[in-house]
Amino acid sequence: MASLDWSQCPAVESIPGKRSGAWVFRDTRTPVSVVFDNLEAGATVGEVMDWFHVTREQMSAVLEFAARSLDAPPVVQPPASMVDAHTL
Repeated sequence: MASLDWSQCPAVESIPGKRSGAWVFRDTRTPVSVVFDNLEAGATVGEVMDWFHVTREQMSAVLEFAARSLDAPPVVQPPASMVDAHTL
C-alpha cells in the first residue's frame, strides 16, 4: 500500500514515544496498520473492530480516508533521461 499522509485523517494520531510514533487510532495504542494487515489476511471489518476495540466510526473514518486517497492523481516523476543535470 502506498504511503498515505495520515495527518489529514482526524481519526488517527502520531505521538513520538507512543508506539514509536506509528499512526494509531486517536486516544488508543492501536496502530492503523492492523486494520489493513488483518483485512488482507482475510479478517472481516467486524472481527478487526472486536479484536482491537476499534469503534465503527473510527474504522469508517480510516477506511474512507484510505479509499479517498486512491482518487488522488499519482505523482509522476520524469524519467532520469529527461532531468536536466548540469555539472558544476
